[in-house]
Amino acid sequence: MRLKDGFLLRKVAGEYIVVPTGDSMVDFKAMISLNETGAFLWEQLTQDKTEQQLLQLLLSEYDVDEETATLDITEFLNLLKDKNLLV
Repeated sequence: MRLKDGFLLRKVAGEYIVVPTGDSMVDFKAMISLNETGAFLWEQLTQDKTEQQLLQLLLSEYDVDEETATLDITEFLNLLKDKNLLV
């Protein structure tokens, strides 16, 4: 899975914000603010990744146990699915 085209991640005043571009600006009716972990996962999803790959990347980047990382990834992916941001 990967992110749909038409969205950028920007750091504004210390916060990570998802910004729609092009045609996405018309259809996207929300604002998404991400923490550092969410921004890390967002960047990983600019290329096609499986949930298992995301888990391994998260475990290698952060001091977190596998259960917590799995829950965080599931919650993040559900957010992206709800907003129709994945292909």
